[in-house]
Amino acid sequence: MCEVFAGQDPARYRAVNRSVRIAGHSTSIQLEAAFWVLIDEIAASQSLSTSRFLSTLYDEALEINGSVSNFASLLRTSCLIYLMSKAENPSERPHFHIIAAE
Repeated sequence: MCEVFAGQDPARYRAVNRSVRIAGHSTSIQLEAAFWVLIDEIAASQSLSTSRFLSTLYDEALEINGSVSNFASLLRTSCLIYLMSKAENPSERPHFHIIAAE
C-alpha cells in the first residue's frame, strides 16, 4: 500500500535552502524540494517571481494575522491548499487573490 509513497525519488524530499528577502530582511527558508516545485508553480500562476510571491504572502499573512510564527509551515499548507483547489477544479487554473504591493 505505501509503495507509492515509500518508493518515491529521495530527491523529492531532500531539504533545499533558498535565500530570500522578506520584509526587507534577507533570510533562508528550508523546505523539501517537492514544495519548492509547487511554490514556483503557484508564483508563476500569479504572474509573480517566487521571491515576490513569498514576500507578498508573508506581508499579507502578517496583515491578516498580526504575526507569522512559522513561515515554512505556512508555505507547506499553502501548497496543500493549492493542490486541493486543483483537485476540486481540474479544468480550471487555481486562482488565489494576491495583493501585489508596489
